Amino acid sequence: MMNAASYLERRVELQTYFDRTAVDAWARLTSDAPVGRIRATVRAGRDEMRNTLLSWLPENLSGARLLDAGCGTGALSIEAARRGAKVVAVDLSPTLVNVARERLPSDLDPSAIDFRSGDMLDAKLGRFDFVVAMDSLIHYHAADICRIMAGLAARTDGALLVTYAPKTPALAVMHAVGRLFPRRDRAPAIEPVASQRLLDLLEREQGLERWTSSRSHRVACGFYTSQALEMVPR
Repeated sequence: MMNAASYLERRVELQTYFDRTAVDAWARLTSDAPVGRIRATVRAGRDEMRNTLLSWLPENLSGARLLDAGCGTGALSIEAARRGAKVVAVDLSPTLVNVARERLPSDLDPSAIDFRSGDMLDAKLGRFDFVVAMDSLIHYHAADICRIMAGLAARTDGALLVTYAPKTPALAVMHAVGRLFPRRDRAPAIEPVASQRLLDLLEREQGLERWTSSRSHRVACGFYTSQALEMVPR
């Protein structure tokens, strides 16, 4: 069961970090501007992960409603909209959402993407055919990830595509090194979880009884490691 207090506390930390501390670095990372070697591996890994999730969606999304949960600067939203989807792109950071709006290509109908700042679990966002949450759950504990997914699944008629941080030796080392930095310089901690443990928790999660795991794919590129998971109705 999700600890509402811990979820809200982490949500505030994430909003503060991405809306103030890291917004310039994040905007640069998600652009084609030159970056250092480490960030270049993160950019390449994110590109590969985004392409993986897009490959799991239909090529023709005409008439489909898609939630980009944790849209960041909007790259996945744009590609989904190009396939014909009506996209709701939501992120905790109003500043990143504004960057996403500014990056909307001139040849794309502005009405194709509804950019919003807020909580991905807000029921007012409505129902969706597909929900994609790329690297927006990696800062939450495993139990909270399950409850977030159950909340998203309750408003999803088709596939739910998410990523999480798999527990690996390399990630454990990076996590330990990150704790050596002064608290003011730290990004919100990533919470790695063993894949089988997460699958077991999802199997027992109330609200996910009619859902089952389908495809899975890990992307490991330098300083970027993330695991994609597709959940579909049984």
